[in-house]
Amino acid sequence: MNQTYVTLNNKSNIPQFGIGVYMVEGDANTKKVCLEALALGYRHIDTAHAYQNERGVGAAVKESGIPREEIWITSKLWPSEYGEEKTSQAIDKMLARLDTDYIDLLLLHQQFGDYMGAWKDMEKAVAEGKVKAIGLSNFESDRLEEVCKAAAIKPAVLQVECHPYYQQNSLKKRLEPYGTVIESWYPIGHGDTGLINESVFTELAKKYGKTNVQIILRWHIQEGNIVFPKSTNPQHLRENIDIFDFELTAEEMDKIRALDKNVRFFNMSLEEQEKVLGGFIPAD
Repeated sequence: MNQTYVTLNNKSNIPQFGIGVYMVEGDANTKKVCLEALALGYRHIDTAHAYQNERGVGAAVKESGIPREEIWITSKLWPSEYGEEKTSQAIDKMLARLDTDYIDLLLLHQQFGDYMGAWKDMEKAVAEGKVKAIGLSNFESDRLEEVCKAAAIKPAVLQVECHPYYQQNSLKKRLEPYGTVIESWYPIGHGDTGLINESVFTELAKKYGKTNVQIILRWHIQEGNIVFPKSTNPQHLRENIDIFDFELTAEEMDKIRALDKNVRFFNMSLEEQEKVLGGFIPAD
């Protein structure tokens, strides 16, 4: 079974499985991890200006020798870059940092600041061929509907916390009218041992000769979620992508769905997000 793809509302096909580089420090480190991942068959890298490692991602893509069109690059704009004209300049700087002619998917990283002005500039960047697809990250308040209703180009994805304890079913219903799909951060619940060691995962891991984490990642794939677990550990990098040679049954999927208990690991109100995150300005 080969790696799977999800068709977005703009008709492009995103590799459903990738690597995230949040908290991978420095460009040299990031380049090393991305090169290892690409050698293992990963074809999707998720970064952000706020992570301060886009240059490392770009260098790995260049050095890998893999044709650019075979690798999916996602990055995100920070609220300090939101606003008409301001966002267009920020996109040009991002293209320079990534050392690429286009970005496959560009997201608004947080749900505050002049996100409406930013969205207009992102739509312009699509028209100019600088960006292929656009979407949102962490928009879970009614600001989600505000953007979606006003948008000429509807968000292709929404990147949020999503895992077996917090399956985002009501959010998925809100997204249905726009054809927007969920990308999951914290796909294994921020490494929560209670979640990872749930008996259903242990049983299925035994049955399929996999690890508990591999079972969780496989569940995401069959649920239609896009995932990009972060790891700098070569063994974990190898294991994480080794989930395409088996399939969970409908009954097993239902057993995992029954774990949903509306528990999230990142709890910060919109007000707190603005207060805590609003002062940060990532360096170019």
